[in-house]
Amino acid sequence: MKKLLLSLVAVSALAFTTQAQTEKGKIIVGGNAAFSTSKSDAEGAKSNTSFKIVPSVGYFVSDNIAVGTGVGYSYDKQISKFENQAFVVSPFGRYYANLSESFKFFGQLSVPMEFGTAKAVDAAGKVGDKVGSSTSIGVALAPGFAFYPTKRIGIEFGINGLSYNNTRYENGNGDKIKGAGSDSFDLGANFFKPNLGIQFHF
Repeated sequence: MKKLLLSLVAVSALAFTTQAQTEKGKIIVGGNAAFSTSKSDAEGAKSNTSFKIVPSVGYFVSDNIAVGTGVGYSYDKQISKFENQAFVVSPFGRYYANLSESFKFFGQLSVPMEFGTAKAVDAAGKVGDKVGSSTSIGVALAPGFAFYPTKRIGIEFGINGLSYNNTRYENGNGDKIKGAGSDSFDLGANFFKPNLGIQFHF
């Protein structure tokens, strides 16, 4: 009987430890950052540059279910096109499923949005006057795995899943600038090139 009670206590403790990071009332703090640059091999070519930083915070409204948002800044400079600086907001919802004491599977649904100011960029890379504004709205559904080396730190391996994004540019009169915007749809997962991140649990 004593051994049975000890076993039950051990199992209960394991279950509590596994769920402790994602139980109702907990807070997660994290975010993402990205930087890229590219340049043609043509003589005198200038570099296209972009970077983004979006800190995020979430709250567990129930066990294993968190909602939150990211808020940040995005910069994109394309030679002979535009320089775009944007305010970023990305609300999300996330569900966790326990796999073991230290591993969890998660699925995240997010709605990334960017609202920016566009300026003309010439072939020499010189930034000119404001030509209008930009709006980008998307939706993304992505899976991932979280590893917990401690109760407060989650190392995440996210995989690109299903996403759609619409980007449009408008001039000073509010008219769409044709050829500047885009619609994109992506479906796929590269398990050999995951998105790596860290979330802090409180």
